[in-house]
Amino acid sequence: MITIDFSKRGDAGLCDFLSSSIRSQISAGLLKADEKLPSKRALASHLGVSVITVQNAYEQLIDEGYIYSIEKKGFFVTEIAPEGAPGDYVSSATEKAPVKLAVPPARAGKKFFFDFRSNTPNLERFPFSQWAHVMRRVLKSGDEKLLQRQDVNGVYELRAAIARHLSGFRNMSLQPEQIVIGAGTESLYSMLVQFFGRSKIYGVENPGYHKVASVFHLNGAQVKPVLIDSQGLDTSLLNQKKIDIIHLSPAHHFPTGRVMPIRRRLELLNWAGEEAGRYIIEDDYDSEFRFNGKPLPTLFSGDSSEKVIYVNTFSKTIAPSFRISYMILPAAIAEAFQKKLGFYSCPVSAFEQYTLADFINDGFYDNHLIRMKNYYRNLRNAFIYALSHSAFKDSIHIAEEEAGLHFLLSFKSTCGSDHLNLKDAFAKQGLNLPLLKEFYYEEEEGNAASDESSENQLSQTFVINYSALEKEKIPAIVQRMEKALQ
Repeated sequence: MITIDFSKRGDAGLCDFLSSSIRSQISAGLLKADEKLPSKRALASHLGVSVITVQNAYEQLIDEGYIYSIEKKGFFVTEIAPEGAPGDYVSSATEKAPVKLAVPPARAGKKFFFDFRSNTPNLERFPFSQWAHVMRRVLKSGDEKLLQRQDVNGVYELRAAIARHLSGFRNMSLQPEQIVIGAGTESLYSMLVQFFGRSKIYGVENPGYHKVASVFHLNGAQVKPVLIDSQGLDTSLLNQKKIDIIHLSPAHHFPTGRVMPIRRRLELLNWAGEEAGRYIIEDDYDSEFRFNGKPLPTLFSGDSSEKVIYVNTFSKTIAPSFRISYMILPAAIAEAFQKKLGFYSCPVSAFEQYTLADFINDGFYDNHLIRMKNYYRNLRNAFIYALSHSAFKDSIHIAEEEAGLHFLLSFKSTCGSDHLNLKDAFAKQGLNLPLLKEFYYEEEEGNAASDESSENQLSQTFVINYSALEKEKIPAIVQRMEKALQ
């Protein structure tokens, strides 16, 4: 609870002294960023002042940017002090300096009121009670299999559950023996490089998710970005760049959101079938959240040459800390994979795998998917409605919002003198909006924007990840965007 010594207020009014005192505590770091403040009634009772005094003080601090409010949740502290600003704590020479840990670049930097770069799913709706019920049941079984080493493919029961789920949800025909369980897709990509070899040339979509290229590169492979066009990945560039193995997301490309049409899919499958050493890694990430129509067929399902490796993860549908992913190998290479990499153990604990298997078999996973799909559809609709009724509604264009958990938000060139000013203006309002052009690989960004109009479009288009957005925050976010565009 905040404590204020009103004996020091002198001639200052109660409201002014209260807001000044809270402001000082925020600047001094005594009240931390995003810390929840007491309710108006609770603070008024604690300090012996009226509720209207606290309300006026809070409103003043909101106007000054020191705190923010979320409807039905309360008041919170805004992060306002830049590094080295007055009021920062400085340790004395006699104190030991704190150990500074290296922070990955993607996670470093300012904490925003909302970060649209983050693709974290909503965690409040995770079915904890059902998950706990399954965990207890698995643990009570007392079976030694929970403690045993698992081979590289993982627990059979989980692989069988995944195969049944994909048969019903994606109309995919496969055997559990084709599935390999991994601790995140990064581990699976590393294994694929070890299996196919570092002499192969690996292609990635441009623009795209840079982590994939980083994993390939750090495993010693040569990586080349391949531009996408309005139809998805430009297959005509595959031979030109001498690509052997291409990674892509045909069902919902990130970050453009484009869906690869059937003609381009057939071109891609034909390319893979032309030579023995060519393969496609189909990343089906985010495909569960298609809001109109049935899920699109996978490349894996249409592959008669057995050249497609299907990859997916539970990190988006369950939780990011849930490090269970899987890949489905073509039957033609499943045995060879076992022979070459069978010395590995599955990196995911048997307990987690058996729990997830039962969670799927009991129908909890499918039910969770249905609930989350409805939740995200309503969240997307509410956010797009708010944007479409904002003060800047006539200056924006929203695209690729029908699938996945992000969409593109483009501003007309009249909004802001250039893209950096517009991005910075949003940042000053506590909003991190990543530009579409940030997801291009630098060596080919110029090819994607060969004329001035294309460059302007890239420079005014933002990628909006909304999965972590709280519906209550939408009005405040739109209000901050309106202020940024004034």
